[in-house]
Amino acid sequence: MKKDFALKSLLVFSLLTIGFALFVEFYLGHRPCNLCKIERIPYIAAIVLISLYLILNRGSKMIISILIILFVIGIAISFYHFGIEQGFFNESFVCKLGQNKAFDNPEDLLKSLKKTSISCQEVTFRIFGLSLATINIFVSALISAILIRLYFKNEKNWSKRTRRNNKSW
Repeated sequence: MKKDFALKSLLVFSLLTIGFALFVEFYLGHRPCNLCKIERIPYIAAIVLISLYLILNRGSKMIISILIILFVIGIAISFYHFGIEQGFFNESFVCKLGQNKAFDNPEDLLKSLKKTSISCQEVTFRIFGLSLATINIFVSALISAILIRLYFKNEKNWSKRTRRNNKSW
């Protein structure tokens, strides 16, 4: 698999993934929990970093390395989210962020109570019976594997280029 093709494919896939998440959130009306929002970070980073690579045409090794780290962290976060959904883990402070606010008057408190906060345990949208967190475990693992393979496949080329550049000095 060629590096540029793989990165461009990941860029398109990331754009589609974020677009789908926003469609589910804003058009279908399924509000995401805090962990759902955090799980979007690797895809947003992929969009930014790969776009930067395509514009500058430099730094592919570093960009691929960063993306590997982000998607591996994404696997861990998605697995943790899956564990919360299944009751294996308790909700953490991340799930409750933004829920405890100081209120200046009783009216603000009443407005806040009317807004139902989304629990990380609650699955509001499923595809083929699977939550998006569950699907994201497998998608992030696949992307990580492809990026790791791409990194090691291109490591030889990067090493050759570095040796060639050092000889020219």
